Amino acid sequence: MIEIQNWGLIDYRSAWDMQKELVLDIQQKRDRSVLVLCQHPSVITIGKTGSDKNIVCHRRMLESAGIDIIYSDRGGDVTLHNPGQLIGYPIFNLSDYKEDLHWFLRKVEGSIIELLRGYGVDSDRVEGLTGVWVESKRKICAMGMHCSRWVTSHGFALNVSNDISEFGYIIPCGITDKQVTSISHETGMNIDVKEVEKGCEKVFRDFFKKNICEIKKKVLD
Repeated sequence: MIEIQNWGLIDYRSAWDMQKELVLDIQQKRDRSVLVLCQHPSVITIGKTGSDKNIVCHRRMLESAGIDIIYSDRGGDVTLHNPGQLIGYPIFNLSDYKEDLHWFLRKVEGSIIELLRGYGVDSDRVEGLTGVWVESKRKICAMGMHCSRWVTSHGFALNVSNDISEFGYIIPCGITDKQVTSISHETGMNIDVKEVEKGCEKVFRDFFKKNICEIKKKVLD
């Protein structure tokens, strides 16, 4: 079973500290996997392969808007989090599934694709890129993870009803020829992020239960 924790609206640094505590606990006990769901106040984060050159807004303007820039140990480049965006941090013990971070990333992408299907949003992967896309040109879900001793941290940021104009402060993921979208933008309706949280819980539980059963069957075969 996957344990679900909902941290509500929480600043990025506090959530990162809490993730580290969860990771250490799971590394020591190897007794569970946890999916954390939350939202963040507006913040720009830069991953291990990122650069502040992809921040196109003047620092003073960001400071006046109360938007911090945080360097993270997750994978990926620069992204932005803000209220109305569903953040998912899967703190998973991959030893219970498959000790392969790339496999896990693809499975998380697959679960988001399934979740979006429930809102009538047709999405998919783009070869060579991480995340989930609409019509291969509009990013609706960004991803960046970290893995230590086969326990994952960080995760995905699914745009639900957030202000996507704030992505104009950056070059999202360092990609210049793609756009950013959200569930609300794609459906033309104001989608409640709390509703999406509930759907996300169910999809993750069902999706990874199915996958662990398939893995165990292959081992037995």
